Amino acid sequence: MRIVAGVATDVGRVREGNEDAFIVEPPLYAVADGMGGARAGEVASQLALHTIAELWRRGSGTLEDEVREANDIVFARAGEDQRYAGMGTTLTAAVASAEAIHLAHVGDSRAYLVRAGLLRQLTRDHTLVDRMVQAGEITRDEADVHPHRNVLIRALGTEPRVDVDVDDIGLLEGDRVLLCSDGLTTMVTEDQILAVLNATVGKPQDAADRLVRAANRAGGIDNITALVLDVEEGEPDSGAIAAASPVAAPPNGGGRRRAWRWIAAAVAVILVTTVAYTAFRSYVDDQWYVGVSNGHVAIFQGIPAAPFGFELSHVDLDTGLAAAEVEQLATFPGLADGINATSREEALQIVEAMRQDVETSKSKHGGGAM
Repeated sequence: MRIVAGVATDVGRVREGNEDAFIVEPPLYAVADGMGGARAGEVASQLALHTIAELWRRGSGTLEDEVREANDIVFARAGEDQRYAGMGTTLTAAVASAEAIHLAHVGDSRAYLVRAGLLRQLTRDHTLVDRMVQAGEITRDEADVHPHRNVLIRALGTEPRVDVDVDDIGLLEGDRVLLCSDGLTTMVTEDQILAVLNATVGKPQDAADRLVRAANRAGGIDNITALVLDVEEGEPDSGAIAAASPVAAPPNGGGRRRAWRWIAAAVAVILVTTVAYTAFRSYVDDQWYVGVSNGHVAIFQGIPAAPFGFELSHVDLDTGLAAAEVEQLATFPGLADGINATSREEALQIVEAMRQDVETSKSKHGGGAM
């Protein structure tokens, strides 16, 4: 067996810069989410991962040792330069083989395992609300909407010493591991994450891209990074890489130049608007998803959003399959919100899988209603 990786990162729709960072250097993989304001968060996450990668190449110690050394270096840099005072970063790192994954974790980035179509969180958030949940003060559902859900109680680089959570998880062929920053998990539910991961089996890069798009579609209030590792059949090697380059982030503050004359500015605005609309329309027309229309499962072209009441999708095909029957299945929890597809052909495959599962469920119940 072997590991195949896909990764995507994006600035999101609110932030001006991307403070997330990642490593794809098989068998070492990691995601970090910096904090500290201005460029300090970006410095913290990149410095931490650069340190870990350099130490890993030298083979100087365990992954936990490398994480603690990164903590020392980030903490020291924050003390040396007032611009970076108080900076820090989350970190979820993994050394992965086809047999097992060794995790080192600090903060609220996360690692998940998908096995047999089910999602399990492998890491524990080092946040105030998670501690409240563990103490029985609030429920998990209350934690998801708590106003202080992003308050960290442990991060890398904020203190001279850091406790590192470590774990070893055995892997099986067909398993999928997700490392991600909280820019994904605060915008997309675990059911939606699982729906995307189950719909992109064997396509780790597609999975990473679609997770990032889903977080942006939900608002993209933070930087987003998703790193997907698939355990596949094949000869083990140094770690096949589906993609190791971040998704290009949209430029910041573009188009704001001094206009010498009002007419020149007006023309520029018209041109930019026309080009932007054409590009956006082209992007929307290239998107597909499976959703619900008039009580039926339908294939849509576009994206499931309606800003200012303007629909960005239309029904391409009403399949006639009852949506209520599909929604009763555990295998397609994201139908109401839309299940992304990379093409019309993939959308048709998803619908066919739904139809087969419905028929299987009916046969198990004697052919009657579920």
